[in-house]
Formats: sequence, C-alpha cells, structure tokens
Amino acid sequence: MKSNQGFDPEVVLAYKEKCARNGFGFVQHPEEERTPEYAHVYFTAPYENREVIFDTVFYTLRLQHESELLQIAEEMAMEKFPGYRGVEEEEDGDGEEDGQPGEIAMFMGEVILSLEEEETVMVQEHADIDPEAEFGVGLDVGLHVEEISDDTISAFIQSYKAKTVRLDPTLYFFRYGDSADD
Repeated sequence: MKSNQGFDPEVVLAYKEKCARNGFGFVQHPEEERTPEYAHVYFTAPYENREVIFDTVFYTLRLQHESELLQIAEEMAMEKFPGYRGVEEEEDGDGEEDGQPGEIAMFMGEVILSLEEEETVMVQEHADIDPEAEFGVGLDVGLHVEEISDDTISAFIQSYKAKTVRLDPTLYFFRYGDSADD
C-alpha cells in the first residue's frame, strides 16, 4: 500500500515553506484551472495532533447548486434516453448515439426548470473532511460568497487553523445560470 505523502514530515515542511512565501498561506494546485468561483489549493495545518497537508477545493454555493441541478437532470436524461451517456461523453464525441441531442437538451432544461420551481435543490456552507484522500487530508469547502478570492481562501485558512470557522447554516437556492456577474 502506498503511503500518503501529505503526512510525510519532510513533504509537509516543504509545503509549509511554499505557503509562507506567497503571503496568503496556501499554494494553488498546479494542474487545476482556477476560476472566480472555484479554486483547488494546498495548505498545512494540524490534524490529529500533527501537521499535515490539506488538499482543499473551494467553490461558491452558486456553483455547487448549478452542479447539483445538472447532475440530477443528467441522471434523469440517462434514464429516459438509454443511448445518452452524459455530458462528458457528449463532449468527447461519444454520447447521444440515438441521434436526439436537441430532445435531450430540451428534456434536461425542463427538468432544471421544474427543480427550480419546486426549489428542490438547496445548498449550505460546509467544510467536509476526507481523511482517506490520496494526498494529505481532503477538504471540500462550499462558501456563500460571490467569488473565491485569495483573501477569501486566506481568511478561511486562518480561521480553520484557529478553530474559529463559522459556517452559515442557511439553506440557499439559486436560479440556474445566475452568475456572480448578474
């Protein structure tokens, strides 16, 4: 079994030094594209009485809400259209063998509108830990902010290390396609 390098003291020390150099207390994941509503970063903090690397994904609640709506619509489309294998397959040119792309898109749009009308999908701030991550400890953070900025990430990390994180328990609903720019 391969050991988790995010717990190795030498690796942790190297990341801790990188994080300290940038002034914000974290480093961006080198292979993931950052957007105004999403960031994948690493930072170091105590976990079970030792310093480890946290492999952390930050995103806005609006982005999470939209992702959940799309996932539900896609699952329902795959049930209704057996040849449809999902958006990723479609983007690779392998989906929609039954030749109904317009019908599938229309169906998914109707599902999303129905879910919105019923306010079926609600999201709330969270910080979920995954101790079984491949590298360090996984941390999945959804925040009710317009943008995942360096300052937002830094403030969260500081409060996380100080054990003063306060997450909003309010359930939020967004309209599909609403963006931080609207």
